[in-house]
Amino acid sequence: MNNSAGNFELQGEDALKAVFRNHASGIAILTALDSAGAPIGFTASSVTSLGSNPPLVSINISQGSSSYQHLQIGAKVALHTLDSETFELAKRLAGPREMRFNDNERVGPHGLPIFDECPSILIGEVRQRFEIEANAVLVISVNQAQMNRIPSSPLVYFQRAWHTIGQKLSDNF
Repeated sequence: MNNSAGNFELQGEDALKAVFRNHASGIAILTALDSAGAPIGFTASSVTSLGSNPPLVSINISQGSSSYQHLQIGAKVALHTLDSETFELAKRLAGPREMRFNDNERVGPHGLPIFDECPSILIGEVRQRFEIEANAVLVISVNQAQMNRIPSSPLVYFQRAWHTIGQKLSDNF
């Protein structure tokens, strides 16, 4: 192993942004209901399978998000995976709050807004919330899923832009 200290000139926020701009992440949308029963939702690139026993998902969210206050422990949610065919939906739910829902969605379990054009949808509920500074991590218990289709080209966020993946390099088995 080389004992050189290296050239770690980036610090703090600049270090984080520089590294994670070069780390592709999948895109999903989360939908739920606010306290009045109106649909809420947003696009996220920070969704991760936390484990399968028990089945848990984590998602990061800003506490300043208009959706955050409604995502209390026990809140029912629908997590939709996205692909290149649902790119416009990803942009719409990342856009102005009043433009996110347009009656193209159906009412699913627990009255949740569901976008059936998405490859798959998980239904769950917020199990835990970890608040860290101005951000939070939500842990979601997975209850059920709907598989609509196998995506041929996933949607990812990479270098501050939307992308899809082309060439398969290798199987992992």
